[in-house]
Amino acid sequence: MHSFMGGGLFCAMVGNILLVVSMATDYWMQYRLSGSFAHQGLWRYCMSGKCYMQTDSIAYWNATRALMILSGMSCFAGIIAGILSFAHFSAFERFNRSFAAGIMFFISTLFVLLAMAIYTGVTVNFLGKRFGDWRFSWSYILGWVALLMTFFAGIFYMCAYRMHECRRGGGPTR
Repeated sequence: MHSFMGGGLFCAMVGNILLVVSMATDYWMQYRLSGSFAHQGLWRYCMSGKCYMQTDSIAYWNATRALMILSGMSCFAGIIAGILSFAHFSAFERFNRSFAAGIMFFISTLFVLLAMAIYTGVTVNFLGKRFGDWRFSWSYILGWVALLMTFFAGIFYMCAYRMHECRRGGGPTR
């Protein structure tokens, strides 16, 4: 049980770090504009060596930003619940922290999946046609890797919960 929780905690911490790095960096998309290379992230875009804040309130950027922030927050809450699940005492008899941590990691996975899907769809269908020579870049890829890490953290914590329930004798009846 503890090995599942340890593996889940490792995946969650790596996933949360990747979420923060992905959100904070400006390399979600790279493109060629007027003969020079440019790149953009969720908060800034950079052209000719100078970076500018994204001041346009475009719905897909706002949705992607909000969902990525919610994903990071739910992953962090899952990490706190995951750390607390190592402590065996509980103020609530029916509350299992490893189950709560697993649910928080799955919620984080859902939020990052929605954010990445929105960004991907708009970029491919709108921005990809506007810029002829473009590609997704490493910040975007880190977002997808963070999705995998939070998903596996949820799997690990659900396995730990299942093992704990089976040991207690409160496993599902068939």
